[in-house]
Amino acid sequence: MLLRLAYLGVTTTFAMLRLLSMSDRDKDVEILALCHQITVLERQLGKERVRFIPGDQAFLAALLHRLSPNILRRLRLLVRPDTVLRWHRNLVARRHATVSKPKRPGRPRTVRSVRALVLRLAQENPNWGLRRLHGELLVLGAKKAASTV
Repeated sequence: MLLRLAYLGVTTTFAMLRLLSMSDRDKDVEILALCHQITVLERQLGKERVRFIPGDQAFLAALLHRLSPNILRRLRLLVRPDTVLRWHRNLVARRHATVSKPKRPGRPRTVRSVRALVLRLAQENPNWGLRRLHGELLVLGAKKAASTV
């Protein structure tokens, strides 16, 4: 996905460089042609919706998120403005979740030998409760919390 996003970024950069040399009239003609192509595509799709891959969603969200909802509503897009804003929120949330993700999620695993020892003690002494099993572990030198037992 990152490769696709990088590709989209590079191609868009070249497209923007191409636009620098164009006159306003040429840009307006190209915009009208693109709007017409969107209309034709929507007509051909009928009730079916356009599906965007995650790279396209991220690119559109990054490109359009700074525009106000009023301007977004005036644009001729294949998706609703609320969808673009949702994509941007998801993109930011996903990035934040990735950055703040703990290195090792969850509680560390109990050593297999300690686990086997607890199970053996519990089977051999069915009358012992949690406190007694935990105490025996401490006596045997396995310093584990009572919740581990």
